[in-house]
Amino acid sequence: MQAPLNGPWPLSTPWGRRWPGPGLPASATTVVALLVATIVVALSVPLDRPGIGWLVAVLAAVVALIVARLAPQAPAVAPLVSPAPAERPWDRYAWTTATVALLAVGAFRAAGWLFLLCLMTATLTTVLALTSGRSLRSMVATYLLIPAATLRGVGWLVRGAVLAQRRGRDGVPVRFVTTAVLSLVLLTVFGSLFVSADAAFARIFAAVIPDLNLPVVSRWIFVGLVTLPLLAGAAYLRAAPLALGELDAAESRKVGRLEWAVPLGLLVLLFGAFVTVQLTVLFGGAKHVVETDGLTYAEYARSGFWQLCTVTALTLAVLAGAARWASRETPADRTLLRAVTGALAVLTLVVVASAMHRMNVYTDMYGLTRLRLLVACCEAWAGLVLLMVLGAGVRLRAPWLPRVAIATGVLALLALAVANPDARIAANHVDRFQRTQQLDLAFLADLSPDAAPAFAEISDGYRRDCLLWAVGGQMADPDDWRGWNLGRVTARSLVAGDPPADPQKCAEEIYRY
Repeated sequence: MQAPLNGPWPLSTPWGRRWPGPGLPASATTVVALLVATIVVALSVPLDRPGIGWLVAVLAAVVALIVARLAPQAPAVAPLVSPAPAERPWDRYAWTTATVALLAVGAFRAAGWLFLLCLMTATLTTVLALTSGRSLRSMVATYLLIPAATLRGVGWLVRGAVLAQRRGRDGVPVRFVTTAVLSLVLLTVFGSLFVSADAAFARIFAAVIPDLNLPVVSRWIFVGLVTLPLLAGAAYLRAAPLALGELDAAESRKVGRLEWAVPLGLLVLLFGAFVTVQLTVLFGGAKHVVETDGLTYAEYARSGFWQLCTVTALTLAVLAGAARWASRETPADRTLLRAVTGALAVLTLVVVASAMHRMNVYTDMYGLTRLRLLVACCEAWAGLVLLMVLGAGVRLRAPWLPRVAIATGVLALLALAVANPDARIAANHVDRFQRTQQLDLAFLADLSPDAAPAFAEISDGYRRDCLLWAVGGQMADPDDWRGWNLGRVTARSLVAGDPPADPQKCAEEIYRY
């Protein structure tokens, strides 16, 4: 028996309640907006490289979701868990802006690893823009419900298209398809005539419109099939928002003072002993290296660095567990909790400073790498989170902490993109070359085209030309408008003006032929 078009489609949620659907199927405006956005995304996204097409795609998706949100919709059949909290439009706008900014990095930075980090982080900011929850539990719940929302969103969209079609052949979907077909026919006919009439227009047309071959069409179909369900799921979540107030307000079972205070107190004593005994090792620097027989800078920096990073991450988890499960019923409980967690946070800040110091010593001697730079940024962010934890300990209640911590991480990633990490790494090695006359060409040639301006500053003509030639090899495939990228454009201008005198010799030294 077919379900009614205007009926609820209940779904069990991870916390045992029912997730109602919107009161009516998707409106015709929503159907058209999501279809148009899907077409734009499919035509714009360059799957093999960062480019401006990613920015065009996310802007099209945002506009479509805004149109879908503003389209007339019936309210949800019933609240999900509890009455939804008051809308915080500025919050949604901020996370949406963060998502757009993260994908905009692809238009300016050519480093694939950096754009991949931004793309992964954008999934988190998108979830935060779609959900009203503030706690980590509500964020995780939203992630878990995304597959279900996607499936239900597709059904919701299909029901809307079917209902609009039943209203007559003059319905919006029919007019949309007719308009699209007519536009395609007219553009094809007149475009072909203009292309054959003028060579300059033909070149511009070829740059904008790719050759229609099987790989291109297959890519469009693949991207479209992935995009439409995701947009449908996002629109569905906005039409039937998850009211996660009960999850945010839910209190976990508290453990007694003895159960948490003893292990955390012992952990504080261990941290204190480590920091006290190892002060010379932690902050001895060059003097400690010189005075210790057989110790090198590499051994000094590496000894314990990754362990200290792991300690920082685990401590944040321990502090989160203490905030969730430690009892705070009496004034003595609250005072003890503040004292123990505060001491642990302060001592962990010393560990963070130690790890950062070790990395600085290692970098001064051996130069920057992507991993060293990323780890240093993560440690600095962890230190900032620890400072926020100390601030939150004053009231022992900080519903703002998870989102603010994520926001600072997003801002740190955007700041890293603005700083141009591959160019910073290359500049660091170029500065060391001026002092030591040593340059690892094989390592530097692996950097992205973002590093080309720093390579152009190398005083040694042979090494400069070899590195620029290696960068040019990474850009053998030309960019169309979808893959336009400021970093590659800048690199191409530098590569074209400074070819190497002996490419074979450069290849032998860089690629170890």
